[in-house]
Amino acid sequence: QNETGLQNLMSLVSIGYIEGFYYKPRIDKELLAEHKEGLIILSGCPQGDIPRLLIDGNYEEAKTAVTWFQKTFDDFYLEIQRHEGIPQLEPLNAGLIKLNQELGVPLVATNDLHYVCREDSYAHDVLLCIRTNTTVQTEQRLKMSDNSYYLKSAEEMEDLFSDLPEALNLSSRIADMCDVSLDFSSLHLPEYPISTDETAQQYLENLAYRGLNKRYVKPTDHATQRLRYELEVIAKTQFANYFLVVWDIASYAAKQNILFGVRGSAAASLVLYSLGVTEVDPLAYKLVFERFLNIERKELPDIDMDFQDDRRDEIIHYITQLYGKEHVAQIVTFGTLGAKAAIRDVGRVLGYAYAEVDTLARTIPLGPNMTLEQASNISREFRELYENNDGYRKLIDTARELEGVVRHASTHAAGIVISQQPLTHHVPLQRPVKGDEGGASMTQFPMEPIAKLGLLKMDLLGLTNMSILEEARQLVAENRGIILDLHQIPLEDQHTFDLLSSGETTGIFQLESAGMRRYVQKLKPSSLGDIAAMIALYRPGPMEH
Repeated sequence: QNETGLQNLMSLVSIGYIEGFYYKPRIDKELLAEHKEGLIILSGCPQGDIPRLLIDGNYEEAKTAVTWFQKTFDDFYLEIQRHEGIPQLEPLNAGLIKLNQELGVPLVATNDLHYVCREDSYAHDVLLCIRTNTTVQTEQRLKMSDNSYYLKSAEEMEDLFSDLPEALNLSSRIADMCDVSLDFSSLHLPEYPISTDETAQQYLENLAYRGLNKRYVKPTDHATQRLRYELEVIAKTQFANYFLVVWDIASYAAKQNILFGVRGSAAASLVLYSLGVTEVDPLAYKLVFERFLNIERKELPDIDMDFQDDRRDEIIHYITQLYGKEHVAQIVTFGTLGAKAAIRDVGRVLGYAYAEVDTLARTIPLGPNMTLEQASNISREFRELYENNDGYRKLIDTARELEGVVRHASTHAAGIVISQQPLTHHVPLQRPVKGDEGGASMTQFPMEPIAKLGLLKMDLLGLTNMSILEEARQLVAENRGIILDLHQIPLEDQHTFDLLSSGETTGIFQLESAGMRRYVQKLKPSSLGDIAAMIALYRPGPMEH
């Protein structure tokens, strides 16, 4: 109903997924009552507690349950629905009307909603088969009773409930009661715990100037001015705490001998170089700070950190311990049905032979974010199969409707969110998909909404390459007695450039793909600048031009 209700709802959902999960997320009545402020409660569809009691003929028990809800909540309503093909709905609705008359609990007309348009019902049925691993021919399977589970118009609802006009009007009144505005203008950065009386900005500045004197024996006027300028921008954007959070993570990794690096435009920051977060001198390479952070854009800059993958959990565990489990979570990502997967899944569900489906799927070109529409434009084979074969046409048309639909949820490979308030003030949480994952929960919102809500999202990626480098370093120390500092290895080594030019780059981060191997052979790099330029240009944006 309001912001308080939204927070209560997110708390209930989070508790249901994290503490009450048993096959499905669960909460009990006491918990619901504890978080009741700002919530509007409806009795639910035929699967709800009260409707199930009525369907089973336990009217008095249903009456007791309704009385509890009526006494506990200011806004409680009995939900009445009408669909074809469900014989138990008639006695259920008769029981709901009787409860309304006896107890005075208002009735509200609703429609059980599983897809938007009536014509989506077939695609939805196919999707149910995909999710339950059945086919449309399977007799005993989960399916809807008819095609009425769509978003009906006001006129259709009026026809359906013409005998209950008050129940119809009440649905509009409930909608009008709801007034929530999401805040996309504020930042909710965590506050780095400072033991002194300094502000976050003062603490950051002191660290940065000390670090500058360590990086350069005698900092030039240009270096000092550049550092001062960057710190002024950080002060104006109020990102000091963000930089301190990152500095602290990097410091912890260094103390624990966990190999890490920073990718992307963060290398353009002299502040991060002075703090020891990056190892690239932005002045030596003439890197532009505004590419990383500027006042005009005023959004959190990306500081993407890579860690050896066999120790990434230690980093997440440290962050969770420092800021508290309620303030740290990994980020969910949703896997969707791509072009080939949609064809293969729909083909199986519709009962096509594997060979037929495989023939069609193989005509879809490989490529990032390939769609069936693009395949139709690019692949003559695919287009001809669609145009000349009715069976394939039905398969492709159905797959088109399901393409892009969420198939599963998983934990984002890198994303971590840290907040000032408990995260359930902003997002619902759940258990991570795999194991304990450093003790952190997982958000139910993906990356983009997390960023829009002003929460600090960080990319902490686990890299196998980092683990291999660290293992190689240890082997050199054990077998040769040489302690290698990876950051002191000369960057102008001809043997290395010869190896790269041969295209034998399997196992070298960002140079492994077939395209990169092809281009590095053509380029024959003779400097680190050549490699940096190639990696920067061989990306989706520049490649389009």
